[in-house]
Amino acid sequence: MKKQAVAFSLMLLAMAQTNAQNAGWKPVTGKITTEWASKVDPNNTLPEYPRPQMVRGAWASLNGLWQYAITPKSQETLPATLDGNILVPFAVESSLSGVAKTVGKDSVLWYKRTIDIPSSFKNKNILLHFGAVDWQADIFLNGQKVSTHQGGFEPFTVDLTAALKKGTKQELAIRVWDPTDEGPQPRGKQVKKPEGIWYTPVTGIWQTVWMEGVAKTYITSSRQTPNVDAKTVTVLANVNNAQPGDEVRVAAFDGNNKVAEQTVAPGSEAALAIANPHLWSTADPHLYDLTYTVLRKGKVVDEVKSYFAMRKISLAADKNGIQRMMLNDKFVFQYGPLDQGWWPDGLYTAPTDEAMKYDIVKTKDMGFNMIRKHIKVEPARWYYYCDQMGMLVWQDMPSGDLGNHWENRPGVLGRATDKDRSTESEQYYRTEWNQIIDALYNFPSIIVWTPFNEAWGQFKTEDITNWTMQKDPSRLVNSASGGNFYPVGHICDLHNYPEPAMPRPDIFGSKQAVVLGEFGGLGLPLEGHTWQEKNNWGYRSFKNADEMFKMYASYTEKLQGLIKQGLSAAVYTQTTDVEVETNGFMTYDRKVMKMPEAKLKEVNDKLYNPALAE
Repeated sequence: MKKQAVAFSLMLLAMAQTNAQNAGWKPVTGKITTEWASKVDPNNTLPEYPRPQMVRGAWASLNGLWQYAITPKSQETLPATLDGNILVPFAVESSLSGVAKTVGKDSVLWYKRTIDIPSSFKNKNILLHFGAVDWQADIFLNGQKVSTHQGGFEPFTVDLTAALKKGTKQELAIRVWDPTDEGPQPRGKQVKKPEGIWYTPVTGIWQTVWMEGVAKTYITSSRQTPNVDAKTVTVLANVNNAQPGDEVRVAAFDGNNKVAEQTVAPGSEAALAIANPHLWSTADPHLYDLTYTVLRKGKVVDEVKSYFAMRKISLAADKNGIQRMMLNDKFVFQYGPLDQGWWPDGLYTAPTDEAMKYDIVKTKDMGFNMIRKHIKVEPARWYYYCDQMGMLVWQDMPSGDLGNHWENRPGVLGRATDKDRSTESEQYYRTEWNQIIDALYNFPSIIVWTPFNEAWGQFKTEDITNWTMQKDPSRLVNSASGGNFYPVGHICDLHNYPEPAMPRPDIFGSKQAVVLGEFGGLGLPLEGHTWQEKNNWGYRSFKNADEMFKMYASYTEKLQGLIKQGLSAAVYTQTTDVEVETNGFMTYDRKVMKMPEAKLKEVNDKLYNPALAE
């Protein structure tokens, strides 16, 4: 009995501690949620290491409960009184933030928390990392403004060292302003008044916040570029505060076996020879490990771990002179869903790492080999899982400053006049697109960059496309998915709903591969799993899953015929329902797969038959 009493007391104590830890936070109810929402722990929120392409051992997550306030935009300093707690890194409009309030262009969002500098960071530079903050973030430490960042989709880093005070505890505050669709900045599908294909605003921190303690001389970034033809990988480490005589040693590993090593000056490229390279593919996603080490007189100053893959993406003409998209010099039909990356409880942010990975796993289970990441950038770990699972990725640039006027052209192609964007608007786009490419460059799963979608804010198409191609010659560039076609870039991309179609293979003199960038959109609203009870829609709605699957299967049969005619890839709309859109393979809460994975895989697998392109 005493043992039972002690056990019962310990159970009560554990429950009391849990309740105390969760005090001040709970998800806002009223909308559907995923099963992972119940696993969100405010004391251990998204605890996974956030930067798998550049790993150091010593780091500290700052996810968890912060204080927040929403004030008029005129408020330039941290308000004396705050409104309550917010769970970082969930956007303030989301259920999981515990707030679910809209901010808008006339207000600003404040964050505040005390940070503890770990003793292991003593005598080191303290770096504060943000995965993403939408949109303009002013960073204050101990009342001193230390940095401002504009851009809602890319990571950025702030060196806090100069603003530190004595002791381990420091006061961190962040002021965020986000005009959503009332400003010219890239903002994806966020709008002030959500409807149709436009969704809820996402304001503030929406990816992991974390700290590192680094030496005065440290690696700030790395760059890996595989060259399958030459059997090399070109590597580069950028080093802050490098001293004369410092060296960077780069070593490549295949499992536990070191396969290449070179030592170069900081900021210099090295071409590592990879003998008998094990190529990365959708069926065999082989990854090599990398170690970058900064040496000073033979002693280690800084070291980071990374990885790369040997894979090649290119164009080549088939026997009929039609350009095909090639993976490792072989034609592989690329087929996948349009993936918006939205969550009913976290909006831009998956409730847990497991949830984020789940979408990719299910996409693979359904028989797809590609994902078009649509008008959004994901956390680095999402691309890491695509690298591991052999999932090809087409990466869109998030749209902004919309409002083009379409002009129809004869046939299947449309044409719009490039938009006149202000100098400020252009600069927002160019700066962020450059930073996004830099941030995602090392992920081998990404094989296509898409600067524009359906003429949404599309401007200076030839200039932007050529710049993107020069920025990254190792990948293909799809200048304008779904319209406003120009004879520039590697791909001509048609959108057609609901049935499959394709551009003419001889478009622009057969210099581009032709793809179907969006089609399908078959809708099936399921009671109890929709964002709202009524007025849900798909491009074509069905009453039951059997009817929808029959139609979907007929579309895959049509795709087989289009592949024979020269189609290189297709994108089906879409992975999940999103808010009022009910045209996903899965419901928005991910609790129902509308059509069985096995049946989908059976019909999808037929599209990868090499004989279709012969």
